[in-house]
Amino acid sequence: MSVSNYSDEMPRRRLLANRPHWLTLLAILILVAIVIMAVFAPYIANFEPTKLNSAMRLKPSSDVYWMGTDSYGRDLFSRVVYGARISLIVGGGVALGCILIGMPLGLLAGWFRWIDSILMRIMDGLMAIPSILLAIAIVALTNAGLGTVIFAIMLPEIPHVVRLVRSRVIAVRSETFVDAAVLLGTSPLKIIWKHLLPATYAPMIVQGTFIYAGAILTEAALSFLGVGIGAEMPSWGNIMAEGRLYFALNPWLIFWPAIVLSLCILSINLLGDALRDWLDPKMKNRNAP
Repeated sequence: MSVSNYSDEMPRRRLLANRPHWLTLLAILILVAIVIMAVFAPYIANFEPTKLNSAMRLKPSSDVYWMGTDSYGRDLFSRVVYGARISLIVGGGVALGCILIGMPLGLLAGWFRWIDSILMRIMDGLMAIPSILLAIAIVALTNAGLGTVIFAIMLPEIPHVVRLVRSRVIAVRSETFVDAAVLLGTSPLKIIWKHLLPATYAPMIVQGTFIYAGAILTEAALSFLGVGIGAEMPSWGNIMAEGRLYFALNPWLIFWPAIVLSLCILSINLLGDALRDWLDPKMKNRNAP
């Protein structure tokens, strides 16, 4: 085997070294299925998710209503399918927002000591507040729209990104190539862009997957509590919130959205673990033959 082929083969070995091959592939397949379900929801769903039919209230599963109907006669399968859109949008918006805001702040805090002393006290203050309580307070004080929910979930997650990036910058800042760049008179912003920023890519990819999964779960919790996405937009959380009133009559109203939510979060976390094993330098040395 040539050196190039060997180096190409190593990441794939590391990706699957700490877990069964089929488990990682299964997680990817589930995520692909959920993404397809969200993108092609109008073609997959049997009915409009908000279409009311009082004559078909709380019907069990059938050939027409695959998951039954809710208390308003709406097709549960269609609502679960459309709910995937909300969850993926919220998760993606929170993860992207945290990275776009947290990475620059972490880079500046890691390099400039005076910024670090001020910024990290602010981050410590945000981390002292339970994230779910902070999100509830933000949504309760404003309109519970999609953008508000994304911001409310994103704000408590930003300090985690800032601290992660800051720690990576502090670790790389003491390296010889950074000292050489400083001695050559390279500007701090250029050092940050060329030498420090690339060192944060791997941990941020992994952290982004966990933020994505956590945001989906938090959105479902907020919607379940009645302070998340409004009832006019089906999400897995508000579907379960409406179904809990009729749990004794039809427990499937909660079971179906809950099982899809659980599979989605579990798959994202498994993918994040696999990416961590692949990208973490410590795991590279541990899994090397």
